[in-house]
Amino acid sequence: MIVDDVLAALTTDAPVREIRVGPHWVAVCSRHCGLASTLGQEAGSDAADFGGASARELAERARSATLPEASLGMAAVNSLLEVDESRCVDLNARDLLIERGRGKRVALVGHFPFVPALREAAGRLWVLELLPRPGDLPAAEAERVIPQADVVAISGTAFLNHTIDSLLSYRRPDALVVVLGPTTPLSPVLFAHGVDVISGARVVAPEIALPYVSEGKSFREMPGVRLLTMQRPDRAI
Repeated sequence: MIVDDVLAALTTDAPVREIRVGPHWVAVCSRHCGLASTLGQEAGSDAADFGGASARELAERARSATLPEASLGMAAVNSLLEVDESRCVDLNARDLLIERGRGKRVALVGHFPFVPALREAAGRLWVLELLPRPGDLPAAEAERVIPQADVVAISGTAFLNHTIDSLLSYRRPDALVVVLGPTTPLSPVLFAHGVDVISGARVVAPEIALPYVSEGKSFREMPGVRLLTMQRPDRAI
């Protein structure tokens, strides 16, 4: 599993300084401050129960089949990752997908706010969702749809419900594959699993960002974060 390889590549540990569980995001502050989507739990629930664990111990929870634990685990993973920023560019995945998806067949796993703009640019857009909105397809259609796509974009929340491996297995070898969103680990390990572009987030000012986590603000409203995109060395963005 890809999450096992991400965990195996972690080379550091650190005490957990703070945990915030908001309506939309979980934040774990250790070596750095890592984010992951909040799935399956109420804001503020049981955050104090994990305060005695190290970040590496919390990161192991990314393997959990329980969504709240997986969310906490991925936030801990992202708090420990040493991101090689020399390999990254400041680029929003929205802009990348609109440019590379123009006139092409695009499969987007997860309903993002930029869906209308991407739908206008793409030749054809399929949006796959566990809870489909009007115009979306059920997530169960992934095996049928993804092999048809020239560009495949997968939300980092696929790490939390452990669908990331199966979703990647459906891609065509020639498709451009992007994993995106603040849950996404900015780890080059993903390239060995068929990912071409990793688009995630780095919390650069936790003291500014954390109140927004607690208040349930959307990621677009959250200051103190930096959008970073890393490409596979042999695949130009």
